[in-house]
Amino acid sequence: MNFVKRAGMSLRARKSRTAALLGIFVVICALLLGGFLLRSAAEGREAAAQRAIGVDVTVRKKGMSAADAGRLGALDVVHRYNPRFPVRAGADGFAALTSRRPAPGGARAGGGGPLAVVGVRDAGLLLPFSYGSTGITSGRGITPADAGRHVAMVEERLAAENGLKVGDTLRVRSTAGTRTVPVEIVGIFADPTRDPTGAAPPHELPGNVLYVPVRTARQLGSPGTTGEAVYRVGSPDQAERLHAAADTLLGAGSFDFRVNDKAYRDQVRPIQRVGAFASLIVLVIAVAGALVLGLLVMSQIRERRDELGVLLSLGERKWKLVGQHAVEVAALALPAVAVAAVAGQLAGPAAGAALPGGGSQHRRAAAADGVDATVPPPDPRVEPADVARVAGVGLGISLVATVVPGIGILRLHPRSILADTE
Repeated sequence: MNFVKRAGMSLRARKSRTAALLGIFVVICALLLGGFLLRSAAEGREAAAQRAIGVDVTVRKKGMSAADAGRLGALDVVHRYNPRFPVRAGADGFAALTSRRPAPGGARAGGGGPLAVVGVRDAGLLLPFSYGSTGITSGRGITPADAGRHVAMVEERLAAENGLKVGDTLRVRSTAGTRTVPVEIVGIFADPTRDPTGAAPPHELPGNVLYVPVRTARQLGSPGTTGEAVYRVGSPDQAERLHAAADTLLGAGSFDFRVNDKAYRDQVRPIQRVGAFASLIVLVIAVAGALVLGLLVMSQIRERRDELGVLLSLGERKWKLVGQHAVEVAALALPAVAVAAVAGQLAGPAAGAALPGGGSQHRRAAAADGVDATVPPPDPRVEPADVARVAGVGLGISLVATVVPGIGILRLHPRSILADTE
């Protein structure tokens, strides 16, 4: 008789033992799938956190050119970057703020205009905005999409002084006074820095700061160099790669390189630990499952010595007896995987909720570090790849659990088996 058919008959004849073995296999497969789901959720959350939080690197060098800042920003490890191009400009048709205390003797500040205009590429990476000390109260910030537009972000004190709102147009004079550039207000921000208590030139007042795209800043003051640029990368390892590239481009030791990875450590490292723990769970479950099933199969072999002796005396090959036990166990693996898949689909949200960094605590911590807390929550779902992994591991467990105890079958002799039968 074909050993596969004989395995099916054996499973039907031993219904209680088959049900117990199936139950054990369901538990093993469900735990395996839970481990895979938790690991997948951790990997997805880690990738999302790296994009949303990442590591901010500040590169400072006197006279760093815009081209150098752009070449560093074009590296594949850089997600976002923002150089700063400060210039002085004048006001045309609106009043710049002035110090409440006039300068001694009525002296005026040096030339260059009362406005401190800063050319930026991505306002979200400006340190005051990134750290959360300065925030947008109306409108939006400047983004890379504004590179070819004349737009501006103004401080709320200057806006209140002149009755400005989002959508209004300002006319800003160049440093030399030879050109006037109209800019549309796209955002109003609040800087908590207080005005100086003593006399101060207008461009040192926090309310006279305007943020504009780099191209607009160049038209106002023709800045050729920047002293600072902020780069956002995904991890501290990528920050090291950026440092190596900066050494090559800017000259080793000629710049200041500062890494702010506190938010990354606080939010991403715990997620990585969860992923490593999930991988350990899968390994432990696989080993424990193989041991448990191996012991069960071994006990079955001992209980079925008479059956094995009869089959061997009839000329059945030993490898077919081992194959019969392997088929019996593997046949239970497939329905166990199906049941585990259904259970895993229901337990997926719980696996996502178990990850750190998904709730209000994460948002509060991220806000305290001054980073974007909009990390999308994980949505662990049972994918065909997950089911295939569980099926593969389950079949591997069934193979190990039958082949290892099956070594004893290869050592059996029908005469000794039947002679020992009472």
